[in-house]
Amino acid sequence: MDTPEILFIIAAVGGYLLGSVPFGMVFTRLAGKGDIRDVGSGNIGATNVLRTGSKPLALATLICDSGKGGAAVYLTATLLASYEASLIAGAMAVVGHNFPVWLRFKGGKGVATALGTLLVAAWPVGIAACLTWLATAVVFRISSLSGMVALATSPLFAWFLIPAPANMPATSMAGCIAVLVIYRHNSNIARLMRGEEPKIGKKKKPEPPQ
Repeated sequence: MDTPEILFIIAAVGGYLLGSVPFGMVFTRLAGKGDIRDVGSGNIGATNVLRTGSKPLALATLICDSGKGGAAVYLTATLLASYEASLIAGAMAVVGHNFPVWLRFKGGKGVATALGTLLVAAWPVGIAACLTWLATAVVFRISSLSGMVALATSPLFAWFLIPAPANMPATSMAGCIAVLVIYRHNSNIARLMRGEEPKIGKKKKPEPPQ
């Protein structure tokens, strides 16, 4: 096995483990809010943490969930000096958030971690995706839809905003993340089709854990 392959494996494992840290669960338990998996949708992300009634906890979760994706990219790029490896680490951080080993592979949906990854891995793409999220949220006021639209368009942003040849791996990374995050929103998609997806600011009825 040559050195690049070893670097990619290290990046993948490190990114996954960093992404697996369930900040939403940690913060809510430390704050005495109980198990976040027993609240709302049972999701460990910031949107569900907000349903505990604590905006500071939700904000802290959002920052840390985003930060772990960005940290995976930055640390890998710094320590391993490989752009491709840093993209792998960022993508695997999203995988870790969605399927954390500490929670029997039942995690969140990865929007915040994905956006944090994009902001550090390819900042023009990350900014464009965040602005897309904001614009969609303003128009439709649906968080899940905003996240899916932002990430679905991110491969296009990567292709056109990142200079060649770096746009190729960046587009591939953004595409893989988008597919994973949209897949994890399958229940949200079903509710959107039925017109039952709650809007931002409205409480959501509990749903079976995914």
